[in-house]
This record gives sequence, C-alpha cells and structure tokens, in this order.
Amino acid sequence: MPAKKKTSVTSKPAKPNAVSVFNDKNISDKELKAILKKAPETLMPDKISPMLATLVDNPFDEPGWIYEVKWDGYRAVALCHKKAVELKSRNDKSFNDKFYPITKAFQKLNLNAVIDGEIVVVGEDGISNFGDLQNWRSEADGDLLFYAFDIMWYNGKDLTSFPLLDRKKILNAVLKENELIRVGDYFAENGIEFFEAAKDMGLEGIIAKKSDSEYHSKSRSKEWLKIKANKRQEMVIGGFTRNDDSSKTFSSLVVGVFNGENLVYAGKVGTGFNTDTQRELMKQFKPLIIKTCPFYQTPDINKPSRFRPNPPNATVTWLRPSLVCEVAFTEMTTDGILRHPSFQGMRIDKKAKDVVAERASDTKNVIHKTPGTKKIVNPKIKSERKTLLNPSDETQVRKINGHELKFTNLSKLYWTKEKITKRDLLNYYYQVAPYILPYLKDRPQSMLRHPDGINGFSFFYKNIKGKAPEWVETYKYYSEADQEEKEYLVAKDESSLLYMASLGCIEMNPWHSKATHEDFPDWCIIDLDPAKNTFNEVIEAALVTKDVLDELGVKGYPKTSGSTGIHIYIPLGAKYSYEQSKEFARTIATLVHQRIPKFTSIERAVKNRKGKMYIDFLQNRPQATVSAPYSVRPKPDATVSMPLEWFEVKKGLKMSDFHIHNAVERIRSIGDLFKPVLGKGIDLLKVVKQYEASLKK
Repeated sequence: MPAKKKTSVTSKPAKPNAVSVFNDKNISDKELKAILKKAPETLMPDKISPMLATLVDNPFDEPGWIYEVKWDGYRAVALCHKKAVELKSRNDKSFNDKFYPITKAFQKLNLNAVIDGEIVVVGEDGISNFGDLQNWRSEADGDLLFYAFDIMWYNGKDLTSFPLLDRKKILNAVLKENELIRVGDYFAENGIEFFEAAKDMGLEGIIAKKSDSEYHSKSRSKEWLKIKANKRQEMVIGGFTRNDDSSKTFSSLVVGVFNGENLVYAGKVGTGFNTDTQRELMKQFKPLIIKTCPFYQTPDINKPSRFRPNPPNATVTWLRPSLVCEVAFTEMTTDGILRHPSFQGMRIDKKAKDVVAERASDTKNVIHKTPGTKKIVNPKIKSERKTLLNPSDETQVRKINGHELKFTNLSKLYWTKEKITKRDLLNYYYQVAPYILPYLKDRPQSMLRHPDGINGFSFFYKNIKGKAPEWVETYKYYSEADQEEKEYLVAKDESSLLYMASLGCIEMNPWHSKATHEDFPDWCIIDLDPAKNTFNEVIEAALVTKDVLDELGVKGYPKTSGSTGIHIYIPLGAKYSYEQSKEFARTIATLVHQRIPKFTSIERAVKNRKGKMYIDFLQNRPQATVSAPYSVRPKPDATVSMPLEWFEVKKGLKMSDFHIHNAVERIRSIGDLFKPVLGKGIDLLKVVKQYEASLKK
C-alpha cells in the first residue's frame, strides 16, 4: 500500500476580508528579552492542567477579544526540557507513545518550555477529523499535527500572569515550526463572520479569548469561550444494549453525565459505529461489565418517546462508568435526553468523573460580566465600557436602564473635517457615562442641539413639554422672560444622557443646582473667558486665581472649558444660595483682576472690557450653565472639557490636548479629578472672616 502523500496544511479558514490576522512572528530579540525580564523565575512544572473554555451559545464581535479555530482533537500540553519531552493529556495521561511523531518533533526543537495545544489529524483540506484521530495508530493512518496556541513557561520564567497577546508573541518567537508542529493563527474583529467561515469549512467551531487574559490552570474561565458549529458533548458509557432481532455486537450505547457523585441518564446512542468499531469497543467493555445499574435512576431503555414511539425490544448490559465517548446531537430536551445522537469516538483524554452536562451560557451575559485580569492594577479600568453601537448599522436600538432607545443616522458627520460621526459621539458618552453622570444627575439641562453637526444650524431646546418619551423626567419651571411654564429635561442615568446625545446635544449643560434644591448650587464657578488673549494668559490668570484661593484657604478645581477658557470650580455642598455664591465669586474675581489688570476685566458690558479677558462671576446665577466636566464641545477637533491637576496648568497646555479620541483613556487612567467638587463644600462664613481679618492687617 503506497504511503499517503504529505500535504501542506494551515489553520487559516477561507475568511472574509474583514477578518484580520494578528500573528506577530517578527518580534525582535530585544523585545522578547524585555518581556521575559518581567516574568518571575520558577522551576519547570512537573505537570500542568490546561485552562478550559466556557461554552456559550452564539458568536459575537467584541473589542478586546481574539478568535481561534476550535480544533477537533485532543488537548495536549508539551512539557519540554531539551530532549526530554512529556506530552500530556488534559487528565495527565501520557501521549508520548500513542502520538510518538509529535514527541519526536518536539525533541528536535530542543526547547525549554511548556506549551499548550491540540493534537489533530487533518485531511487534504486541512480540516481536522476526530474519528481519524481516534483511529490513528501510525503515520499511514493520516497527517498528525500539533497546533500550539499558548505558552505557560519558558527558560525558567513563569508566563501565566502575562496577558495572552504577550504570551502569543513569545510563542511565535521561540517555537520554530516543523513538519508536525504549527503555531495556530489567531484573528481579531468580526468574530461572527469568522464563526460563519469556520462553519462553512466544516470546522468544529471557534474559541474566543480575551486578549489580556492570564493563564489559569485547570480553570474553566469566562475569559476563554467556545462556540460550537455543531452540538457535541462528552458522555460516560454506562452500558450497552442488544436488540432481540439484531446480529450486531451491540445495538446502542447507554450514556450519561455526572451530577456530583450521581451518573444521570442522557439517552441511547445507536449510530456512528461500523463493525470494526463495535468489535474494538467490545474489547474495552468486557472487563467493565457489572450486574447493577450505574445510573442514579435505572433508565427504561425500551420506553417509547416522541422521537421513537416504537422502540425495539432490547436487553441491557451494565458497565462500570469509566469510559468516555464523544457524541454529536441535534438538541437536548429539557429533561436532559439527547435527540438524534451519533457516536463520534472515544475520549481517552477525559476522566469520567469530569464529564458533566455542558449547558451553553448566554453569550451577552458572559462577555459583559467577564472581569478584568489581575494584570490590570487600576480597578477603574476593570469596569471599562465597550462601545455601545456597532460600526455598520445606520439605525440601532439598544435597551438602556430598561428603556428602548432608537439611534438613527449614525454615520452622519458631526465634525466634517475630522470625520467624527454621530455614532462616535454616542459611543463616547456611553463610555464616559460613569464619570460625567455625577455632574448631570438630578439637574435640569439646558440642551443646545446641533442635529447637523458643529457647522450646521443649532438651537436651544430647553422646553420638552409633551415632546419627550414618557420615561424622561422633567422639571417644571416658570419662565418670567417668556411668561410661560416650561419643562426642562432632568438627567437621571445613562438613558437620559444618551437620549440627549441622540438629539444632537454635543455638549452637556447642567444647572449648578439640583431640581431637589433649585436655589442652592453645588458649586461656585470662576469662568476665565478670553477675548483677544493668548491661552498662556488664560493659564496665568488661572494660576493667579489659585494663589488667591490658597490665601483664603479654599481649594479650587480647574478644568479646560473645551473651547477657549478655563473653569475653576469651588465646592459649596448646596449650603448657600445663588446670590451668596455669586457675591463670593465677585470677590475672588476682583482680587484676581487687581493683580493682573493689564489683560483682565470684570466689566459685564463687552464694550467696556476693551478686548481683555473676562473673569466671569455672573455664571453663578439661577439657570446659568457651563459645559459639564468630560463634556464634548462643538468645536474643531471635538475637544473635551477636561478636569486638570494644578501642576498641569502651565505654559504649553493646549485646549486640543483633550479630545473625543483620547479623553476616555485619560479618565480611566487617572480617575475622576473632580470628585471633591461634589463633596461637603467650603465653610463660606469661615472664609469670609479670614478675608476680613486679612484686610485689617
């Protein structure tokens, strides 16, 4: 019999153009050394149980995840100490003899590493076949391959706490492929399309992994997920049947799964065998025959069902439940019985006690509840949000805080030059919601709409009476100027924030007070509003303001306006009236102006300012608003009103330093600098007394 022709195989399915390969096989020695330097030194482990994936029901597209082929084979860990190689199954059985070509292939590499992968037999098309693998005895039986996808230890370094993509880089750098060993490709973006491509090729499914996931030995992690193209499940064989009128060695397998210590019946498997397979199985069955039923409840093997109303008359032989097989099926009934099961092969790599019913979790629940890895020290980053809207659909509906919001015209350019869309704005506000909402919550909003972007028509939309969805909270307010009762939108949560953004409210403009205490602002504001001044003069005025506040024993909190100026907030704790806040701001503005009269003014009338910077204290009046912390502004570059540390307020600071593309990363990195603004506030009486005392000196 002629030897089989060797073929070059690859793990890459015929993928759509949108799916991109992210393998980095050109990592430099310098980069490799830099990565390895951070790893703790440990002895090579004697054995290691591989990290396991959680089954979910549907594929998904999600930033921060990569996707791999789910190979239909035996999971294996290669413990390589130069020429001494141990190839172990997931239940710590040796594969050295059974798959000796793989063992020899690793010996040739002369590695000092522990590598995770999958042993498969592939056909001419490169697709793995579990039945061929189960029957593999020698190289004449098929093309044996080891697909490596992870590395846990290398040259005395423990790599398990490294993020997955760093481990991938190391694996690609140190594992030199040969005829039998491959480094499996991985893909990013379009997990759904990748799944469909894998399914079309007849692959078993895909594995989704968080790109920053650590390696947790023996853990069934929700940072690694498996999505199967076809339903399959390991089953424990608890017996076999023989029909009265059958000449076969046996008619069906009686299978089940463990629930704790109990073996629970899952049905009979009567297809997927040929005569040779049955003979081989019977050799394994004979030493395991027992008299008593191993199942928790004795199944009625001749019981009619809606799937088989006239079952054949059969007798059963019970077996000690130690053998594991793999079964394909169309569905599992609510009482745990397989429908249309078919035998796929024996699983020598699984312990019977480890075989439990594998229920697919809801994909959305799993991926949105996946915790950050231990690598991320800053707890703020662990709760980071992904984008709300996908990058393609023009109209999308999302349920937020129990309310359905419809987002339309998502590719409309709000910033034409910068190519920033309405979708980008909505995604920004969704991501930044936990940080901006404290400064919007329970406050009436003065909405300024830009439905056609920053260069289009804009208008104030303060009165939403009879125009907003029923769930939107409003605040009734009588306008003396318009001689009518108005209803302002009151921000409550993400749904109201995103509703405003969906209307084209690029910036968020809340009142300084809450609806529950409308006459008592939570903060006082010094608004440095330049006219013909340079921004360096604005910075100088801000630093002079800080000096004045320091002398009064008051802590101020600066932020860029996102336009041309700087806002300095002083916490009041809703203890003083708008009038008191305004007069306090007037005092500060006067003191600042006295120190830098050359380029500042406190004149209300623009003509009297003579082009000087206005130190605006009149912002501290009812219904006055400024852009909220973290608000986007309808200005070029989509600038953001960004809270600052005082050491950042210095020459060289630019308004364009903070914009819609980098603001979220900064906020997550340093947290909310404005938190104290919502604190208990200053003791204004004490400050005034201190100021009066200083005047007498």
